[in-house]
Amino acid sequence: MLDPPQETLLDALDHLLNKGVTLTGDVTLGVARVDLIYLRLSSLLCASDRMLPGRQRPARKKTNRSSRRRRSGR
Repeated sequence: MLDPPQETLLDALDHLLNKGVTLTGDVTLGVARVDLIYLRLSSLLCASDRMLPGRQRPARKKTNRSSRRRRSGR
């Protein structure tokens, strides 16, 4: 009997976005077998932290409201 796969589709998509994927394609529009418009399309798909590593947000510091009240005398 075959075991179920260990990796899900979500795991595969996460791996692809972490590494980055380039998609390319060609589109030709024409009339009566005469090519009028030719488009070459390219796109890069990847996680945003791979493209802009310096733009990560710093982690927010958690504060305890009850300790703040005690210090202020309330």
